[in-house]
Amino acid sequence: MDTGLRGRAVLVTGGSAGIGRATAVAFAREGAKVALTYASDREAADRVADEVERAGGEAHVARLDLADPASIEHAVRDAVARLGGLDTLVANAVRWPLDAGEPLGESDPSTWERAVRANLEGTARTVRAAWPALAASGRGRVVLVSTGVTRHGMRGATAYAAAKAGLEGLVAALKWEGGETGILVNVVAPGFTVTEANLARFGDDVRETVRSRTPSGRLSVPEDVASAIVYLGSAANGNVSGVYLPVAGGTD
Repeated sequence: MDTGLRGRAVLVTGGSAGIGRATAVAFAREGAKVALTYASDREAADRVADEVERAGGEAHVARLDLADPASIEHAVRDAVARLGGLDTLVANAVRWPLDAGEPLGESDPSTWERAVRANLEGTARTVRAAWPALAASGRGRVVLVSTGVTRHGMRGATAYAAAKAGLEGLVAALKWEGGETGILVNVVAPGFTVTEANLARFGDDVRETVRSRTPSGRLSVPEDVASAIVYLGSAANGNVSGVYLPVAGGTD
Protein backbone atom coordinates (compact mmCIF):
# COMPACT_ATOMS: atom_id res chain seq x y z
CA MET A 1 0.00 0.00 0.00
CA ASP A 2 1.35 3.40 -0.98
CA THR A 3 0.78 5.74 1.96
CA GLY A 4 1.89 8.78 0.00
CA LEU A 5 3.93 9.98 2.96
CA ARG A 6 7.33 10.40 1.35
CA GLY A 7 8.43 13.98 1.93
CA ARG A 8 5.23 14.84 3.81
CA ALA A 9 5.31 16.74 7.09
CA VAL A 10 4.06 15.08 10.27
CA LEU A 11 3.83 16.35 13.85
CA VAL A 12 3.58 13.73 16.61
CA THR A 13 2.96 15.18 20.06
CA GLY A 14 4.12 13.13 23.03
CA GLY A 15 6.64 11.44 20.77
CA SER A 16 9.40 10.69 23.26
CA ALA A 17 8.14 7.27 24.43
CA GLY A 18 5.53 4.54 24.04
CA ILE A 19 2.91 4.95 21.34
CA GLY A 20 4.27 8.34 20.31
CA ARG A 21 7.76 6.95 19.77
CA ALA A 22 6.47 4.00 17.73
CA THR A 23 4.31 6.36 15.66
CA ALA A 24 7.13 8.77 14.89
CA VAL A 25 9.36 5.90 13.74
CA ALA A 26 6.55 4.33 11.69
CA PHE A 27 5.98 7.58 9.80
CA ALA A 28 9.73 7.87 9.22
CA ARG A 29 9.78 4.41 7.65
CA GLU A 30 7.30 5.77 5.09
CA GLY A 31 9.71 8.60 4.26
CA ALA A 32 7.96 11.38 6.18
CA LYS A 33 9.55 14.40 7.81
CA VAL A 34 8.67 14.12 11.50
CA ALA A 35 8.52 16.71 14.26
CA LEU A 36 8.04 15.15 17.68
CA THR A 37 7.40 16.77 21.02
CA TYR A 38 8.23 16.03 24.62
CA ALA A 39 7.05 17.53 27.91
CA SER A 40 10.09 17.08 30.15
CA ASP A 41 12.54 14.45 28.88
CA ARG A 42 14.55 16.06 26.08
CA GLU A 43 17.13 13.26 26.09
CA ALA A 44 14.46 10.64 25.39
CA ALA A 45 13.06 12.80 22.57
CA ASP A 46 16.52 13.17 21.05
CA ARG A 47 16.95 9.38 21.12
CA VAL A 48 13.66 8.99 19.23
CA ALA A 49 14.80 11.64 16.75
CA ASP A 50 17.88 9.52 16.10
CA GLU A 51 15.63 6.50 15.50
CA VAL A 52 13.51 8.53 13.09
CA GLU A 53 16.55 9.47 11.05
CA ARG A 54 17.91 5.93 11.03
CA ALA A 55 14.49 4.80 9.77
CA GLY A 56 14.78 7.13 6.79
CA GLY A 57 12.95 10.22 7.98
CA GLU A 58 13.90 13.77 8.86
CA ALA A 59 13.49 14.63 12.55
CA HIS A 60 12.89 17.76 14.59
CA VAL A 61 12.25 18.05 18.33
CA ALA A 62 10.27 20.64 20.32
CA ARG A 63 8.91 20.94 23.85
CA LEU A 64 5.12 20.86 24.30
CA ASP A 65 3.29 20.82 27.62
CA LEU A 66 -0.48 20.42 27.35
CA ALA A 67 -0.92 22.58 30.44
CA ASP A 68 1.16 25.42 28.94
CA PRO A 69 -0.64 27.16 26.04
CA ALA A 70 2.46 29.12 25.05
CA SER A 71 4.46 25.92 24.61
CA ILE A 72 1.73 24.47 22.39
CA GLU A 73 1.69 27.50 20.12
CA HIS A 74 5.49 27.57 19.94
CA ALA A 75 5.84 23.83 19.25
CA VAL A 76 3.33 23.91 16.38
CA ARG A 77 4.82 27.06 14.84
CA ASP A 78 8.29 25.55 15.10
CA ALA A 79 7.19 22.31 13.47
CA VAL A 80 5.48 24.09 10.57
CA ALA A 81 8.51 26.31 10.01
CA ARG A 82 11.06 23.50 10.19
CA LEU A 83 9.06 21.05 8.11
CA GLY A 84 7.94 23.60 5.53
CA GLY A 85 4.25 23.08 6.27
CA LEU A 86 2.15 20.39 7.91
CA ASP A 87 0.21 17.50 6.40
CA THR A 88 -0.54 15.32 9.43
CA LEU A 89 -1.07 16.01 13.12
CA VAL A 90 -1.02 13.13 15.59
CA ALA A 91 -2.24 14.48 18.94
CA ASN A 92 -0.85 11.82 21.24
CA ALA A 93 0.44 13.88 24.18
CA VAL A 94 -1.31 13.19 27.49
CA ARG A 95 -1.14 14.22 31.12
CA TRP A 96 -2.07 11.37 33.45
CA PRO A 97 -4.10 12.86 36.34
CA LEU A 98 -2.27 13.03 39.65
CA ASP A 99 -5.39 11.76 41.43
CA ALA A 100 -5.47 8.48 39.48
CA GLY A 101 -6.72 5.78 41.79
CA GLU A 102 -8.99 8.04 43.80
CA PRO A 103 -12.78 8.04 43.28
CA LEU A 104 -14.37 11.28 42.18
CA GLY A 105 -15.68 12.15 45.63
CA GLU A 106 -12.22 11.89 47.14
CA SER A 107 -10.22 13.65 44.44
CA ASP A 108 -9.04 17.24 44.71
CA PRO A 109 -11.35 19.32 42.48
CA SER A 110 -8.53 21.59 41.33
CA THR A 111 -6.37 18.61 40.33
CA TRP A 112 -9.33 17.08 38.47
CA GLU A 113 -9.98 20.34 36.60
CA ARG A 114 -6.32 20.74 35.64
CA ALA A 115 -6.29 17.22 34.22
CA VAL A 116 -9.38 17.88 32.11
CA ARG A 117 -8.08 21.23 30.90
CA ALA A 118 -4.74 19.76 29.87
CA ASN A 119 -6.01 16.62 28.18
CA LEU A 120 -9.07 18.09 26.46
CA GLU A 121 -8.43 21.81 26.10
CA GLY A 122 -4.70 21.28 25.53
CA THR A 123 -5.39 18.84 22.73
CA ALA A 124 -8.00 21.15 21.18
CA ARG A 125 -5.52 24.02 21.37
CA THR A 126 -2.97 21.87 19.55
CA VAL A 127 -5.43 21.14 16.77
CA ARG A 128 -6.43 24.81 16.55
CA ALA A 129 -2.81 25.89 16.21
CA ALA A 130 -2.13 23.32 13.48
CA TRP A 131 -5.38 23.82 11.54
CA PRO A 132 -4.27 26.61 9.13
CA ALA A 133 -1.21 24.65 8.00
CA LEU A 134 -3.27 21.46 7.64
CA ALA A 135 -5.83 23.33 5.55
CA ALA A 136 -3.07 24.74 3.35
CA SER A 137 -1.82 21.19 2.74
CA GLY A 138 -4.94 20.30 0.79
CA ARG A 139 -4.94 16.78 2.23
CA GLY A 140 -4.52 17.38 5.93
CA ARG A 141 -4.99 14.52 8.36
CA VAL A 142 -5.62 14.69 12.12
CA VAL A 143 -5.46 11.66 14.40
CA LEU A 144 -6.37 12.14 18.05
CA VAL A 145 -5.21 9.42 20.43
CA SER A 146 -7.84 8.53 23.02
CA THR A 147 -8.31 5.40 25.16
CA GLY A 148 -10.70 2.51 25.66
CA VAL A 149 -11.17 3.83 29.20
CA THR A 150 -13.76 6.23 27.75
CA ARG A 151 -15.99 3.22 26.92
CA HIS A 152 -15.12 0.76 29.70
CA GLY A 153 -14.03 3.04 32.52
CA MET A 154 -11.51 2.48 35.26
CA ARG A 155 -11.77 3.24 38.96
CA GLY A 156 -10.07 6.51 39.81
CA ALA A 157 -9.76 7.64 36.19
CA THR A 158 -12.71 10.02 36.06
CA ALA A 159 -10.74 13.07 34.93
CA TYR A 160 -8.79 11.10 32.35
CA ALA A 161 -11.88 9.34 31.00
CA ALA A 162 -13.92 12.53 30.85
CA ALA A 163 -11.21 14.47 29.05
CA LYS A 164 -10.51 11.73 26.53
CA ALA A 165 -14.23 11.18 25.87
CA GLY A 166 -14.39 14.86 24.97
CA LEU A 167 -12.09 14.15 22.02
CA GLU A 168 -14.87 12.14 20.40
CA GLY A 169 -17.16 15.16 20.53
CA LEU A 170 -14.37 17.31 19.16
CA VAL A 171 -13.93 15.00 16.19
CA ALA A 172 -17.67 14.83 15.57
CA ALA A 173 -17.64 18.57 14.93
CA LEU A 174 -14.25 18.81 13.25
CA LYS A 175 -15.13 16.25 10.57
CA TRP A 176 -17.59 18.82 9.22
CA GLU A 177 -15.20 21.74 9.49
CA GLY A 178 -12.38 19.72 7.97
CA GLY A 179 -14.51 18.73 5.01
CA GLU A 180 -14.34 22.28 3.76
CA THR A 181 -10.57 22.08 3.22
CA GLY A 182 -9.93 18.37 2.76
CA ILE A 183 -8.90 17.63 6.34
CA LEU A 184 -9.89 14.18 7.61
CA VAL A 185 -10.14 13.85 11.39
CA ASN A 186 -10.29 10.58 13.36
CA VAL A 187 -9.77 9.07 16.81
CA VAL A 188 -7.62 6.03 17.58
CA ALA A 189 -8.40 4.43 20.95
CA PRO A 190 -5.77 2.00 22.25
CA GLY A 191 -6.76 -0.58 24.81
CA PHE A 192 -4.22 -1.73 27.37
CA THR A 193 -0.93 -1.29 25.52
CA VAL A 194 2.42 -2.66 26.61
CA THR A 195 4.32 0.60 27.03
CA GLU A 196 7.09 1.49 29.46
CA ALA A 197 4.63 3.51 31.52
CA ASN A 198 2.05 0.73 31.74
CA LEU A 199 4.69 -1.86 32.60
CA ALA A 200 5.74 0.35 35.51
CA ARG A 201 2.18 1.20 36.59
CA PHE A 202 0.50 -2.22 36.39
CA GLY A 203 1.74 -5.58 37.65
CA ASP A 204 1.82 -8.93 35.89
CA ASP A 205 -1.49 -9.93 37.50
CA VAL A 206 -3.33 -6.97 36.02
CA ARG A 207 -1.81 -7.48 32.58
CA GLU A 208 -2.69 -11.17 32.61
CA THR A 209 -6.27 -10.43 33.65
CA VAL A 210 -6.67 -7.99 30.76
CA ARG A 211 -5.03 -10.37 28.30
CA SER A 212 -7.31 -13.23 29.32
CA ARG A 213 -10.34 -11.05 28.56
CA THR A 214 -9.02 -9.95 25.17
CA PRO A 215 -10.53 -11.84 22.21
CA SER A 216 -7.29 -11.74 20.20
CA GLY A 217 -5.48 -13.37 23.11
CA ARG A 218 -2.75 -10.77 23.41
CA LEU A 219 -2.20 -7.20 24.53
CA SER A 220 -1.43 -4.49 22.00
CA VAL A 221 2.10 -3.18 21.62
CA PRO A 222 2.85 0.41 20.54
CA GLU A 223 3.54 -0.69 16.97
CA ASP A 224 -0.02 -2.02 16.65
CA VAL A 225 -1.39 1.41 17.48
CA ALA A 226 1.16 3.17 15.30
CA SER A 227 0.08 1.16 12.25
CA ALA A 228 -3.52 2.36 12.63
CA ILE A 229 -2.39 5.95 13.13
CA VAL A 230 -0.16 5.89 10.04
CA TYR A 231 -3.02 4.65 7.87
CA LEU A 232 -5.50 7.26 9.11
CA GLY A 233 -2.82 9.96 8.93
CA SER A 234 -1.74 9.25 5.38
CA ALA A 235 -2.98 9.63 1.82
CA ALA A 236 -3.87 5.92 1.90
CA ASN A 237 -6.84 7.11 3.93
CA GLY A 238 -8.80 8.61 1.10
CA ASN A 239 -12.13 9.36 2.76
CA VAL A 240 -12.33 8.05 6.33
CA SER A 241 -13.31 10.80 8.75
CA GLY A 242 -15.10 11.00 12.08
CA VAL A 243 -14.20 7.42 13.02
CA TYR A 244 -13.48 6.01 16.49
CA LEU A 245 -11.03 3.17 15.86
CA PRO A 246 -10.19 0.91 18.80
CA VAL A 247 -6.89 -0.94 18.77
CA ALA A 248 -7.62 -3.35 21.57
CA GLY A 249 -7.72 -6.89 20.26
CA GLY A 250 -11.52 -6.97 20.07
CA THR A 251 -12.33 -5.68 23.53
CA ASP A 252 -14.05 -2.57 22.21
